[in-house]
Amino acid sequence: MDGDAGLFTPDSVTWHLHGDPIMWIAGIRALWLQALHPRAVRGVMENSDFRSDAWGRLMRTANYVRTTIYGTTEDAERAGARVRKIHSMLGATDPDTGERYGVDEPDLLLWVHCAEIDSYLHVGRRSGIPLTDTQADRYVAEQRARARLVGLDADAVPGDRAALAAYFASVRPVLAVGADARAVDEFLLRPSTHPLLIPAREVLWRRVAHLAYASLPPYAHALYGRPAPEPAVVTRRLRATGSLLRCVPARLRWQLPPKHILDAIARLGPDARPAPYKVGQ
Repeated sequence: MDGDAGLFTPDSVTWHLHGDPIMWIAGIRALWLQALHPRAVRGVMENSDFRSDAWGRLMRTANYVRTTIYGTTEDAERAGARVRKIHSMLGATDPDTGERYGVDEPDLLLWVHCAEIDSYLHVGRRSGIPLTDTQADRYVAEQRARARLVGLDADAVPGDRAALAAYFASVRPVLAVGADARAVDEFLLRPSTHPLLIPAREVLWRRVAHLAYASLPPYAHALYGRPAPEPAVVTRRLRATGSLLRCVPARLRWQLPPKHILDAIARLGPDARPAPYKVGQ
């Protein structure tokens, strides 16, 4: 490989984990988890058009994540700079106190980051991706690079699973389900779509969304007030879904926009092809 691998390399856990299709379900789980922070979700509600442009927002988020992971160093740094600039111009009003605050407050950025990383790691491992505990800790540590891109001090971001668990324990008293979280919940269950696509939404999306919701931690189910199947049932469904998605040839899956994985392979050579079994080799 003689190209620029970017912030991550084919030797990282991140490179191989994020090439798996189960990450789409993990991303939906992250949205449900992130909505539990009243100030974080208020920032989304006041500054986002996600309800009228759900697909566009999803693709923009996917483009950003994969740019930071599979793009060149310059691509990743440029993407991070754009996010920081946008965040610096946005504010929201605290739903309880009426206080005006910036959406780039470190505690809000940290919550969004940790909810995202926890979701990717949790769903990935639970769906059958063979990561050891050491490799899982490596993944959490590697993601500090992406935390830095949004403006966080990397040293203040959890660097392993124990630190991540301690963070979630510390923030639990802040979490709640108010009107904003309810709106996100309802949207994720029934996103707006073209009338002709409603049958597909009911058949396909609802199954995916319900599985993402079911994979949330028990305290999230309690806050939303909607139970989930027994953990063993959820695990079986995640493994079955992961196995089904992995039956689709990788190069076919990677043809979907934004095609960053194919670009990375073209830049770095065929040995850069992401595959979970390569982790630790």
